[in-house]
Amino acid sequence: MVHANAVLTPRTRLRLARLIVDDGWPPSVAAKLFMVSTVTARKWAARLRSEGSAGMADRSSRPRSMPMKTPLLVVKQIVKARWRRRLGPVQIAGELGLAPSTVHAVLVRCGISRLSQIDRVTGEPIRRYEHDHPGALIHVDVTKFGRIPDGGGHRFVGRQQGFRHRAATSDREGTRNARHQPRLGIGYLHTVIDDHSRVAYVEMHADERKETAIGVLRRAVAWFADHGVTAERVLSDNGSAYKSHAWRDACAELGITHKRTRPYRPQTNGKIERFHRTLADGWAYARFYASETERRDALPGWIHFYNHHRRHSAVGAAPISRLANNLPGHHI
Repeated sequence: MVHANAVLTPRTRLRLARLIVDDGWPPSVAAKLFMVSTVTARKWAARLRSEGSAGMADRSSRPRSMPMKTPLLVVKQIVKARWRRRLGPVQIAGELGLAPSTVHAVLVRCGISRLSQIDRVTGEPIRRYEHDHPGALIHVDVTKFGRIPDGGGHRFVGRQQGFRHRAATSDREGTRNARHQPRLGIGYLHTVIDDHSRVAYVEMHADERKETAIGVLRRAVAWFADHGVTAERVLSDNGSAYKSHAWRDACAELGITHKRTRPYRPQTNGKIERFHRTLADGWAYARFYASETERRDALPGWIHFYNHHRRHSAVGAAPISRLANNLPGHHI
């Protein structure tokens, strides 16, 4: 491919060379007409004589021989030190007796110049994926948030005042434990994310039992169907609800193939794990809530904002934009 500053394209090179070879123009005159040097004009004429029209194509500027190229054995040592011990270019260069710039160039060529590009557990380069259409894969998971006491939590009112609010709310609800410590309980958010569009479906519940998880799955599948999306596969972790026979039977009834992540590998379900962080920053701890009820009432509005208005960095637009072509009646 011709670079942006090239004076001659392959077609123009052929015209220049034919003037010299076929029509007998002096190279200096032809070069002046096309505003290039005489050396350049002679070069393309010589290629036309020896290779014909095929000689006008671009060629790699890489030299035929590279005697100073880093040996393959040294490249393997650099990559091994990077994967196994997370060493930087300076440390690797010191061990192998190389220039740090040489080590950095090797890491760039291998795609591991940043530690964020390497998986923490295996040391392998991270392979990011995205299914090609909505519904090809949906992710399911549960995240937990501690309930907010009436009057506000310690994040906004301070620890001392927050503890007083916890104690007063626990006394009012009668939820102190055997040690007389205030316990407000946990809210379980069952979340479902479409892999392709990142559209999210969320429900708040008091537990994470299999019956609750199955109910969320059924309602999420119906919600996605209303948006023109047919769920084909579902990916979950190895929680007890998702390993149950009831979950397996529910997936079979819905016509969905169930897949589970590798144990102790939350990165496999990374899209929904990242959504949980966005959920915490954008809704759970985004502002002061005077009570748990106030925070729960704000959840549907935030989910609508996330799906319809918030620009997703991986999508480049609001997640719902990727479902536009799936809406019923869109093709009528």
